[in-house]
Amino acid sequence: MLQMEQQRTGEITNLSATELAEKICTGELSAVEVIEAHIQRIEEVNGDLNAVVIPLFDQARAAAAEADAKRARGEPLGRLHGVPVTIKEQYRVAGTQVTLGALNKVGNIYDDEGPLVTKLREEGAIILGKTNIIQTLSNFESDNRVYGRSNNPWNLKRSPGGSSGGEGAIIAAGGSPLGLAGDYGGSTRLPAHFCGVQGFKPTSWRLSNADFPPDLLTGGQETVIPQPGPIARTVADLQLAMAIFAETSLETTPDLVPPVPWPDPAKVDVSNLHIGYYTDNGYFPASPALRRAVEEAAKALQAMGATVAPFTPPDAAEAVRIFLGSASAGGGEDFKRLLGDEKPIPQMKEMLRSLSTPPWVLRFLPRIMRARGQNYVAHMIECIGARSAQAYWEIVEARTAYRAQFVRSLEEGGFDAVLCPPCALPAITHGSSGDLFPAMTYGLPYNVIGAPAGVVAATRVRPGEESDRPVGRDLVEITARRVEQGSAGLPVGVQVVARHWREDIALAVMAALEAHFRTQPDYPSLV
Repeated sequence: MLQMEQQRTGEITNLSATELAEKICTGELSAVEVIEAHIQRIEEVNGDLNAVVIPLFDQARAAAAEADAKRARGEPLGRLHGVPVTIKEQYRVAGTQVTLGALNKVGNIYDDEGPLVTKLREEGAIILGKTNIIQTLSNFESDNRVYGRSNNPWNLKRSPGGSSGGEGAIIAAGGSPLGLAGDYGGSTRLPAHFCGVQGFKPTSWRLSNADFPPDLLTGGQETVIPQPGPIARTVADLQLAMAIFAETSLETTPDLVPPVPWPDPAKVDVSNLHIGYYTDNGYFPASPALRRAVEEAAKALQAMGATVAPFTPPDAAEAVRIFLGSASAGGGEDFKRLLGDEKPIPQMKEMLRSLSTPPWVLRFLPRIMRARGQNYVAHMIECIGARSAQAYWEIVEARTAYRAQFVRSLEEGGFDAVLCPPCALPAITHGSSGDLFPAMTYGLPYNVIGAPAGVVAATRVRPGEESDRPVGRDLVEITARRVEQGSAGLPVGVQVVARHWREDIALAVMAALEAHFRTQPDYPSLV
Protein backbone atom coordinates (compact mmCIF):
# COMPACT_ATOMS: atom_id res chain seq x y z
CA MET A 1 0.00 0.00 0.00
CA LEU A 2 2.79 2.42 0.93
CA GLN A 3 4.56 1.72 -2.35
CA MET A 4 1.36 2.46 -4.28
CA GLU A 5 0.90 5.74 -2.39
CA GLN A 6 4.49 6.76 -3.13
CA GLN A 7 4.00 5.91 -6.80
CA ARG A 8 0.82 7.99 -6.88
CA THR A 9 2.63 10.91 -5.23
CA GLY A 10 5.44 10.68 -7.79
CA GLU A 11 2.98 10.64 -10.66
CA ILE A 12 1.38 13.83 -9.37
CA THR A 13 4.58 15.74 -8.63
CA ASN A 14 5.96 14.84 -12.08
CA LEU A 15 3.13 16.78 -13.72
CA SER A 16 3.53 20.36 -14.92
CA ALA A 17 1.41 23.22 -13.64
CA THR A 18 -0.55 23.22 -16.90
CA GLU A 19 -1.27 19.49 -16.61
CA LEU A 20 -2.25 19.78 -12.95
CA ALA A 21 -4.65 22.61 -13.72
CA GLU A 22 -6.34 20.54 -16.43
CA LYS A 23 -6.69 17.44 -14.25
CA ILE A 24 -8.01 19.39 -11.26
CA CYS A 25 -10.50 21.21 -13.49
CA THR A 26 -11.87 17.94 -14.90
CA GLY A 27 -11.93 16.23 -11.51
CA GLU A 28 -9.33 13.63 -12.42
CA LEU A 29 -7.32 14.97 -9.48
CA SER A 30 -8.48 16.87 -6.42
CA ALA A 31 -6.67 19.96 -5.19
CA VAL A 32 -6.29 18.28 -1.80
CA GLU A 33 -4.39 15.28 -3.15
CA VAL A 34 -2.24 17.51 -5.38
CA ILE A 35 -1.26 19.74 -2.46
CA GLU A 36 -0.60 16.77 -0.18
CA ALA A 37 1.61 15.14 -2.81
CA HIS A 38 3.73 18.26 -3.14
CA ILE A 39 3.96 18.81 0.61
CA GLN A 40 5.12 15.21 0.97
CA ARG A 41 7.72 15.73 -1.74
CA ILE A 42 9.00 18.92 -0.09
CA GLU A 43 9.31 17.09 3.22
CA GLU A 44 11.26 14.32 1.48
CA VAL A 45 13.84 16.56 -0.19
CA ASN A 46 13.97 19.80 1.76
CA GLY A 47 16.20 18.43 4.48
CA ASP A 48 18.94 18.11 1.87
CA LEU A 49 18.06 21.14 -0.24
CA ASN A 50 16.92 23.75 2.29
CA ALA A 51 15.00 25.36 -0.54
CA VAL A 52 11.60 26.08 1.05
CA VAL A 53 12.45 28.24 4.07
CA ILE A 54 8.98 29.52 5.00
CA PRO A 55 6.53 26.60 4.68
CA LEU A 56 2.84 27.49 4.51
CA PHE A 57 1.47 23.96 4.56
CA ASP A 58 -1.52 24.48 6.89
CA GLN A 59 -2.73 27.43 4.83
CA ALA A 60 -2.19 25.44 1.62
CA ARG A 61 -4.24 22.51 2.91
CA ALA A 62 -7.10 24.82 3.86
CA ALA A 63 -6.96 26.53 0.46
CA ALA A 64 -6.99 23.16 -1.30
CA ALA A 65 -10.12 22.05 0.57
CA GLU A 66 -11.83 25.31 -0.40
CA ALA A 67 -10.68 24.88 -4.01
CA ASP A 68 -12.34 21.47 -4.21
CA ALA A 69 -15.50 22.84 -2.61
CA LYS A 70 -15.54 25.69 -5.11
CA ARG A 71 -15.36 23.23 -8.00
CA ALA A 72 -18.11 21.10 -6.45
CA ARG A 73 -20.34 24.19 -6.29
CA GLY A 74 -19.82 24.73 -10.01
CA GLU A 75 -18.20 28.13 -9.62
CA PRO A 76 -15.86 29.56 -12.28
CA LEU A 77 -12.29 28.30 -11.92
CA GLY A 78 -9.06 30.17 -12.58
CA ARG A 79 -6.29 29.02 -14.90
CA LEU A 80 -4.24 27.75 -11.96
CA HIS A 81 -7.11 26.45 -9.87
CA GLY A 82 -5.70 24.21 -7.13
CA VAL A 83 -2.17 24.31 -8.53
CA PRO A 84 0.65 24.58 -5.95
CA VAL A 85 3.22 27.35 -6.38
CA THR A 86 6.17 28.71 -4.43
CA ILE A 87 7.27 32.32 -4.00
CA LYS A 88 10.77 33.78 -3.61
CA GLU A 89 11.43 35.17 -0.12
CA GLN A 90 11.79 38.74 -1.41
CA TYR A 91 8.09 39.07 -2.25
CA ARG A 92 5.28 40.00 0.10
CA VAL A 93 2.98 37.12 1.01
CA ALA A 94 0.45 37.99 3.69
CA GLY A 95 1.53 36.94 7.16
CA THR A 96 5.14 36.16 6.22
CA GLN A 97 8.40 37.96 6.72
CA VAL A 98 10.67 39.47 4.10
CA THR A 99 14.27 39.62 5.32
CA LEU A 100 16.42 39.50 2.17
CA GLY A 101 18.62 37.25 4.30
CA ALA A 102 19.42 39.96 6.88
CA LEU A 103 19.21 39.01 10.57
CA ASN A 104 17.92 42.39 11.68
CA LYS A 105 14.89 41.95 9.39
CA VAL A 106 13.73 38.71 11.03
CA GLY A 107 10.10 39.26 12.03
CA ASN A 108 9.63 41.91 9.34
CA ILE A 109 6.14 40.67 8.50
CA TYR A 110 3.88 42.13 5.83
CA ASP A 111 0.11 41.75 5.82
CA ASP A 112 -0.49 43.00 2.28
CA GLU A 113 0.43 41.54 -1.10
CA GLY A 114 1.41 42.96 -4.47
CA PRO A 115 -0.28 42.58 -7.86
CA LEU A 116 1.56 39.41 -8.97
CA VAL A 117 0.90 37.39 -5.81
CA THR A 118 -2.67 38.70 -5.82
CA LYS A 119 -3.09 37.61 -9.44
CA LEU A 120 -1.80 34.12 -8.66
CA ARG A 121 -4.40 33.77 -5.92
CA GLU A 122 -7.15 35.12 -8.19
CA GLU A 123 -6.28 32.43 -10.73
CA GLY A 124 -6.62 29.76 -8.04
CA ALA A 125 -2.96 29.06 -7.30
CA ILE A 126 -2.15 27.76 -3.81
CA ILE A 127 1.06 28.97 -2.18
CA LEU A 128 3.08 26.18 -0.58
CA GLY A 129 5.75 28.43 0.89
CA LYS A 130 8.58 30.86 0.26
CA THR A 131 12.03 29.94 -1.01
CA ASN A 132 15.61 30.80 -0.16
CA ILE A 133 17.83 33.60 -1.47
CA ILE A 134 21.32 35.07 -1.10
CA GLN A 135 22.00 37.70 1.56
CA THR A 136 20.95 41.12 0.14
CA LEU A 137 19.95 39.46 -3.19
CA SER A 138 23.33 40.50 -4.57
CA ASN A 139 25.17 37.33 -5.50
CA PHE A 140 24.82 34.09 -7.44
CA GLU A 141 24.27 31.59 -4.64
CA SER A 142 21.46 31.20 -2.08
CA ASP A 143 23.00 31.50 1.36
CA ASN A 144 22.38 33.70 4.40
CA ARG A 145 22.44 33.59 8.20
CA VAL A 146 18.66 33.74 8.52
CA TYR A 147 17.81 30.52 6.69
CA GLY A 148 21.16 28.90 5.89
CA ARG A 149 22.44 27.58 2.58
CA SER A 150 20.44 25.99 -0.25
CA ASN A 151 21.92 23.06 -2.17
CA ASN A 152 21.63 21.93 -5.77
CA PRO A 153 19.50 18.78 -6.19
CA TRP A 154 21.91 17.47 -8.84
CA ASN A 155 24.87 17.69 -6.49
CA LEU A 156 24.53 18.86 -2.90
CA LYS A 157 28.11 20.20 -2.98
CA ARG A 158 27.04 22.67 -5.65
CA SER A 159 24.91 25.80 -5.49
CA PRO A 160 21.45 26.00 -7.08
CA GLY A 161 22.35 29.54 -8.11
CA GLY A 162 20.98 32.81 -6.91
CA SER A 163 19.41 34.84 -5.90
CA SER A 164 16.37 32.67 -6.79
CA GLY A 165 18.20 29.44 -5.97
CA GLY A 166 15.55 28.11 -3.62
CA GLU A 167 13.01 28.28 -6.44
CA GLY A 168 15.28 26.52 -8.92
CA ALA A 169 16.12 23.74 -6.46
CA ILE A 170 12.62 22.88 -5.27
CA ILE A 171 11.12 23.00 -8.77
CA ALA A 172 13.86 20.77 -10.19
CA ALA A 173 13.27 18.30 -7.32
CA GLY A 174 9.51 18.11 -7.93
CA GLY A 175 8.40 19.93 -4.79
CA SER A 176 6.69 22.68 -6.78
CA PRO A 177 5.74 22.92 -10.45
CA LEU A 178 5.89 26.71 -10.71
CA GLY A 179 7.53 29.57 -8.86
CA LEU A 180 7.68 33.35 -8.81
CA ALA A 181 11.33 34.41 -8.98
CA GLY A 182 13.13 37.67 -9.74
CA ASP A 183 16.01 38.74 -11.97
CA TYR A 184 18.32 41.74 -11.50
CA GLY A 185 21.59 40.31 -12.83
CA GLY A 186 20.60 36.79 -13.88
CA SER A 187 18.84 35.73 -10.69
CA THR A 188 16.08 33.78 -12.47
CA ARG A 189 18.06 32.46 -15.42
CA LEU A 190 21.11 31.23 -13.49
CA PRO A 191 19.12 28.97 -11.12
CA ALA A 192 17.23 27.60 -14.13
CA HIS A 193 20.55 26.78 -15.82
CA PHE A 194 22.21 25.40 -12.67
CA CYS A 195 19.20 23.21 -11.78
CA GLY A 196 18.13 22.00 -15.24
CA VAL A 197 14.77 23.77 -15.45
CA GLN A 198 13.26 26.68 -17.38
CA GLY A 199 13.31 30.35 -16.33
CA PHE A 200 12.25 33.63 -17.88
CA LYS A 201 12.99 37.35 -17.45
CA PRO A 202 10.58 39.61 -19.36
CA THR A 203 11.30 43.02 -20.86
CA SER A 204 12.08 45.63 -18.24
CA TRP A 205 8.85 47.30 -17.07
CA ARG A 206 6.73 44.46 -18.47
CA LEU A 207 5.85 43.37 -14.91
CA SER A 208 5.31 45.37 -11.77
CA ASN A 209 7.91 45.39 -8.99
CA ALA A 210 5.25 46.34 -6.44
CA ASP A 211 5.36 42.87 -4.82
CA PHE A 212 8.86 43.72 -3.56
CA PRO A 213 8.98 45.94 -0.44
CA PRO A 214 10.58 49.20 -1.67
CA ASP A 215 11.80 50.12 1.82
CA LEU A 216 14.35 47.29 2.01
CA LEU A 217 16.87 47.81 -0.78
CA THR A 218 17.74 50.07 -3.74
CA GLY A 219 14.57 52.12 -3.69
CA GLY A 220 14.50 54.51 -6.65
CA GLN A 221 17.22 52.74 -8.63
CA GLU A 222 15.95 52.61 -12.21
CA THR A 223 19.10 52.37 -14.31
CA VAL A 224 18.88 48.56 -14.33
CA ILE A 225 15.32 47.43 -13.67
CA PRO A 226 14.76 44.20 -11.69
CA GLN A 227 12.07 42.01 -13.18
CA PRO A 228 9.91 39.31 -11.64
CA GLY A 229 9.53 36.17 -13.70
CA PRO A 230 8.60 32.49 -13.49
CA ILE A 231 10.64 29.32 -13.06
CA ALA A 232 9.08 26.00 -14.08
CA ARG A 233 9.94 22.58 -15.50
CA THR A 234 8.26 23.26 -18.86
CA VAL A 235 8.21 26.21 -21.25
CA ALA A 236 4.43 25.80 -21.52
CA ASP A 237 4.22 26.67 -17.82
CA LEU A 238 6.39 29.74 -18.37
CA GLN A 239 4.03 30.83 -21.14
CA LEU A 240 0.98 30.30 -18.94
CA ALA A 241 2.53 32.15 -16.00
CA MET A 242 3.65 35.07 -18.14
CA ALA A 243 0.21 35.39 -19.75
CA ILE A 244 -1.27 35.60 -16.25
CA PHE A 245 1.35 37.98 -14.84
CA ALA A 246 1.22 40.27 -17.88
CA GLU A 247 -2.46 40.96 -17.28
CA THR A 248 -1.51 42.95 -14.18
CA SER A 249 0.06 45.57 -16.45
CA LEU A 250 -3.29 46.19 -18.14
CA GLU A 251 -4.44 47.73 -14.87
CA THR A 252 -2.82 50.59 -12.99
CA THR A 253 0.00 49.37 -10.74
CA PRO A 254 1.82 51.44 -8.11
CA ASP A 255 4.88 51.68 -10.37
CA LEU A 256 2.84 52.57 -13.49
CA VAL A 257 3.88 49.63 -15.65
CA PRO A 258 3.01 50.48 -19.28
CA PRO A 259 -0.10 48.63 -20.55
CA VAL A 260 1.64 46.75 -23.38
CA PRO A 261 -0.54 43.89 -24.72
CA TRP A 262 0.83 40.41 -24.17
CA PRO A 263 1.87 38.73 -27.47
CA ASP A 264 0.87 35.09 -27.99
CA PRO A 265 3.89 32.74 -28.48
CA ALA A 266 1.61 30.24 -30.24
CA LYS A 267 1.33 32.64 -33.19
CA VAL A 268 5.10 32.68 -33.81
CA ASP A 269 6.37 30.53 -36.69
CA VAL A 270 9.91 29.59 -35.69
CA SER A 271 10.74 28.55 -39.26
CA ASN A 272 10.36 32.18 -40.37
CA LEU A 273 12.76 33.59 -37.79
CA HIS A 274 16.31 34.86 -38.29
CA ILE A 275 18.34 33.81 -35.26
CA GLY A 276 21.84 34.79 -34.24
CA TYR A 277 24.11 32.91 -31.87
CA TYR A 278 27.42 33.22 -30.08
CA THR A 279 29.39 31.02 -27.70
CA ASP A 280 31.95 33.56 -26.45
CA ASN A 281 31.07 37.02 -25.15
CA GLY A 282 34.62 38.28 -25.56
CA TYR A 283 35.01 38.85 -21.82
CA PHE A 284 35.15 35.44 -20.13
CA PRO A 285 35.27 32.13 -22.08
CA ALA A 286 32.48 29.59 -21.56
CA SER A 287 33.03 25.94 -20.66
CA PRO A 288 32.97 23.32 -23.46
CA ALA A 289 29.50 22.00 -22.54
CA LEU A 290 28.03 25.51 -22.60
CA ARG A 291 29.46 26.14 -26.06
CA ARG A 292 28.26 22.78 -27.33
CA ALA A 293 24.72 23.38 -26.08
CA VAL A 294 24.44 26.66 -28.01
CA GLU A 295 25.83 25.11 -31.17
CA GLU A 296 23.40 22.19 -30.91
CA ALA A 297 20.53 24.63 -30.37
CA ALA A 298 21.53 26.62 -33.45
CA LYS A 299 21.67 23.46 -35.59
CA ALA A 300 18.30 22.27 -34.28
CA LEU A 301 16.61 25.56 -35.17
CA GLN A 302 18.22 25.56 -38.58
CA ALA A 303 16.81 22.07 -39.15
CA MET A 304 13.38 23.48 -38.28
CA GLY A 305 13.70 26.01 -41.11
CA ALA A 306 14.96 29.04 -39.21
CA THR A 307 17.77 31.13 -40.66
CA VAL A 308 20.73 30.91 -38.29
CA ALA A 309 23.93 32.97 -38.37
CA PRO A 310 26.71 34.06 -35.99
CA PHE A 311 26.02 37.21 -33.99
CA THR A 312 28.49 39.62 -32.41
CA PRO A 313 27.31 40.21 -28.84
CA PRO A 314 27.21 43.56 -27.08
CA ASP A 315 30.42 44.42 -25.24
CA ALA A 316 30.21 42.53 -21.94
CA ALA A 317 32.92 44.70 -20.38
CA GLU A 318 30.74 47.76 -20.93
CA ALA A 319 27.77 45.95 -19.38
CA VAL A 320 29.92 45.24 -16.32
CA ARG A 321 30.92 48.91 -16.12
CA ILE A 322 27.33 50.11 -16.31
CA PHE A 323 25.93 47.48 -13.95
CA LEU A 324 28.57 47.82 -11.24
CA GLY A 325 28.73 51.59 -11.68
CA SER A 326 25.01 52.06 -11.09
CA ALA A 327 24.80 49.46 -8.29
CA SER A 328 27.68 51.02 -6.35
CA ALA A 329 26.94 54.69 -6.99
CA GLY A 330 25.67 55.16 -3.46
CA GLY A 331 28.80 53.69 -1.93
CA GLY A 332 26.97 50.62 -0.66
CA GLU A 333 24.90 52.55 1.88
CA ASP A 334 21.77 50.56 1.02
CA PHE A 335 23.53 47.25 1.76
CA LYS A 336 24.95 48.60 5.02
CA ARG A 337 21.53 49.85 6.07
CA LEU A 338 19.97 46.47 5.34
CA LEU A 339 22.61 44.46 7.21
CA GLY A 340 23.02 46.81 10.17
CA ASP A 341 25.61 45.33 12.53
CA GLU A 342 25.59 41.94 10.80
CA LYS A 343 28.74 40.94 8.96
CA PRO A 344 28.35 39.97 5.31
CA ILE A 345 28.64 36.30 4.48
CA PRO A 346 32.02 35.33 2.93
CA GLN A 347 30.70 35.47 -0.65
CA MET A 348 29.64 39.10 -0.11
CA LYS A 349 32.57 40.26 2.02
CA GLU A 350 34.96 41.48 -0.69
CA MET A 351 32.27 43.31 -2.63
CA LEU A 352 31.02 45.23 0.39
CA ARG A 353 34.55 45.96 1.59
CA SER A 354 35.40 47.37 -1.83
CA LEU A 355 32.42 49.70 -1.65
CA SER A 356 33.78 51.07 1.62
CA THR A 357 37.28 51.63 0.25
CA PRO A 358 38.29 55.32 0.00
CA PRO A 359 38.25 56.67 -3.57
CA TRP A 360 41.95 57.53 -3.55
CA VAL A 361 42.76 53.88 -2.76
CA LEU A 362 40.44 52.63 -5.53
CA ARG A 363 42.39 54.71 -8.04
CA PHE A 364 45.62 52.84 -7.31
CA LEU A 365 44.30 49.32 -6.69
CA PRO A 366 43.69 48.34 -10.34
CA ARG A 367 47.33 48.97 -11.21
CA ILE A 368 48.46 46.80 -8.30
CA MET A 369 46.02 44.00 -9.16
CA ARG A 370 47.08 43.92 -12.81
CA ALA A 371 50.72 43.68 -11.77
CA ARG A 372 49.70 40.57 -9.84
CA GLY A 373 47.88 39.08 -12.83
CA GLN A 374 44.40 39.79 -11.45
CA ASN A 375 42.97 41.49 -14.53
CA TYR A 376 39.31 40.76 -13.87
CA VAL A 377 39.40 42.11 -10.33
CA ALA A 378 41.25 45.18 -11.59
CA HIS A 379 38.51 45.88 -14.11
CA MET A 380 35.74 45.45 -11.54
CA ILE A 381 37.47 47.82 -9.10
CA GLU A 382 37.64 50.41 -11.88
CA CYS A 383 33.87 50.11 -12.29
CA ILE A 384 32.75 50.57 -8.69
CA GLY A 385 32.63 53.43 -6.23
CA ALA A 386 30.44 56.23 -4.93
CA ARG A 387 29.61 58.83 -7.59
CA SER A 388 28.40 62.38 -7.86
CA ALA A 389 25.00 63.02 -9.37
CA GLN A 390 26.67 64.07 -12.63
CA ALA A 391 28.74 60.88 -12.78
CA TYR A 392 25.62 58.82 -12.12
CA TRP A 393 23.75 60.51 -14.97
CA GLU A 394 26.69 59.61 -17.21
CA ILE A 395 26.20 55.96 -16.25
CA VAL A 396 22.51 56.27 -17.14
CA GLU A 397 23.41 57.78 -20.51
CA ALA A 398 25.92 54.97 -21.12
CA ARG A 399 23.12 52.48 -20.43
CA THR A 400 20.92 54.15 -23.01
CA ALA A 401 23.69 54.18 -25.61
CA TYR A 402 24.51 50.53 -24.91
CA ARG A 403 20.88 49.55 -25.38
CA ALA A 404 20.67 51.47 -28.65
CA GLN A 405 23.82 49.74 -29.90
CA PHE A 406 22.30 46.32 -29.23
CA VAL A 407 19.06 47.22 -31.00
CA ARG A 408 21.04 48.49 -34.02
CA SER A 409 23.01 45.23 -34.14
CA LEU A 410 19.76 43.25 -34.28
CA GLU A 411 18.29 45.51 -36.94
CA GLU A 412 21.42 45.49 -39.13
CA GLY A 413 21.55 41.70 -39.07
CA GLY A 414 17.80 41.27 -39.28
CA PHE A 415 17.84 39.09 -36.15
CA ASP A 416 14.65 38.22 -34.31
CA ALA A 417 16.38 36.39 -31.46
CA VAL A 418 19.83 35.44 -30.20
CA LEU A 419 21.16 32.24 -28.62
CA CYS A 420 24.05 32.23 -26.15
CA PRO A 421 25.21 30.60 -22.92
CA PRO A 422 23.39 31.73 -19.77
CA CYS A 423 26.67 31.60 -17.85
CA ALA A 424 30.29 30.59 -18.51
CA LEU A 425 30.05 27.64 -16.10
CA PRO A 426 27.72 24.87 -14.94
CA ALA A 427 26.53 24.90 -11.33
CA ILE A 428 29.28 26.35 -9.16
CA THR A 429 30.64 24.94 -5.92
CA HIS A 430 29.47 26.48 -2.65
CA GLY A 431 31.31 29.62 -1.65
CA SER A 432 32.98 30.22 -5.01
CA SER A 433 30.67 32.96 -6.32
CA GLY A 434 32.67 35.75 -4.69
CA ASP A 435 35.46 35.08 -7.19
CA LEU A 436 33.33 34.33 -10.25
CA PHE A 437 31.44 37.49 -11.17
CA PRO A 438 33.05 37.58 -14.67
CA ALA A 439 31.65 34.10 -15.37
CA MET A 440 28.14 35.47 -14.87
CA THR A 441 28.41 38.14 -17.57
CA TYR A 442 26.52 36.20 -20.24
CA GLY A 443 23.18 37.13 -18.70
CA LEU A 444 24.10 40.54 -17.30
CA PRO A 445 23.97 42.55 -20.59
CA TYR A 446 20.28 41.72 -21.00
CA ASN A 447 19.50 43.16 -17.57
CA VAL A 448 21.38 46.33 -18.52
CA ILE A 449 19.49 46.77 -21.79
CA GLY A 450 16.21 45.36 -20.46
CA ALA A 451 15.62 42.81 -23.23
CA PRO A 452 13.52 39.68 -22.60
CA ALA A 453 15.64 36.59 -22.00
CA GLY A 454 15.00 33.04 -20.89
CA VAL A 455 16.90 29.85 -20.21
CA VAL A 456 15.79 26.49 -21.55
CA ALA A 457 17.25 23.25 -20.18
CA ALA A 458 19.30 21.56 -22.88
CA THR A 459 21.87 18.93 -21.94
CA ARG A 460 24.37 17.80 -19.31
CA VAL A 461 28.12 18.11 -19.03
CA ARG A 462 29.63 15.01 -20.61
CA PRO A 463 32.61 13.11 -19.21
CA GLY A 464 35.78 14.48 -20.73
CA GLU A 465 34.37 17.92 -21.61
CA GLU A 466 34.48 19.50 -18.17
CA SER A 467 37.21 22.03 -18.97
CA ASP A 468 39.63 23.23 -21.60
CA ARG A 469 40.48 26.39 -19.66
CA PRO A 470 44.21 27.21 -19.71
CA VAL A 471 46.09 27.44 -16.43
CA GLY A 472 46.83 31.05 -15.48
CA ARG A 473 47.52 33.35 -12.55
CA ASP A 474 44.18 35.13 -12.46
CA LEU A 475 42.13 34.04 -9.42
CA VAL A 476 38.90 34.14 -11.44
CA GLU A 477 40.30 31.73 -14.03
CA ILE A 478 41.77 29.47 -11.33
CA THR A 479 38.42 29.32 -9.51
CA ALA A 480 36.53 28.68 -12.76
CA ARG A 481 38.82 25.80 -13.64
CA ARG A 482 38.36 24.33 -10.16
CA VAL A 483 34.57 24.59 -10.51
CA GLU A 484 34.67 22.85 -13.89
CA GLN A 485 36.50 19.86 -12.43
CA GLY A 486 34.03 17.15 -11.45
CA SER A 487 31.15 18.87 -13.26
CA ALA A 488 30.25 15.91 -15.50
CA GLY A 489 26.55 15.15 -15.24
CA LEU A 490 25.49 18.66 -14.24
CA PRO A 491 22.70 20.33 -16.24
CA VAL A 492 23.35 22.93 -18.93
CA GLY A 493 20.92 25.46 -20.34
CA VAL A 494 20.77 27.71 -23.40
CA GLN A 495 19.83 31.39 -23.15
CA VAL A 496 17.35 32.85 -25.67
CA VAL A 497 17.15 36.64 -26.06
CA ALA A 498 14.63 38.59 -28.15
CA ARG A 499 13.88 42.20 -29.00
CA HIS A 500 12.15 44.37 -26.43
CA TRP A 501 8.47 43.51 -25.89
CA ARG A 502 8.80 40.35 -28.06
CA GLU A 503 8.58 37.80 -25.29
CA ASP A 504 6.46 35.74 -27.67
CA ILE A 505 9.47 35.14 -29.92
CA ALA A 506 11.78 34.22 -27.03
CA LEU A 507 9.25 31.80 -25.56
CA ALA A 508 8.41 30.26 -28.96
CA VAL A 509 12.10 29.60 -29.63
CA MET A 510 12.47 28.17 -26.14
CA ALA A 511 9.51 25.84 -26.71
CA ALA A 512 10.98 24.65 -30.00
CA LEU A 513 14.34 23.97 -28.35
CA GLU A 514 12.71 22.21 -25.42
CA ALA A 515 10.89 19.87 -27.80
CA HIS A 516 14.20 19.08 -29.48
CA PHE A 517 16.35 18.65 -26.37
CA ARG A 518 13.82 16.47 -24.55
CA THR A 519 14.37 13.79 -27.20
CA GLN A 520 18.11 13.68 -26.49
CA PRO A 521 19.58 11.07 -24.11
CA ASP A 522 21.36 13.58 -21.87
CA TYR A 523 18.42 15.94 -21.34
CA PRO A 524 18.51 17.05 -17.69
CA SER A 525 15.52 15.78 -15.73
CA LEU A 526 15.39 14.81 -12.06
CA VAL A 527 11.69 13.89 -11.98
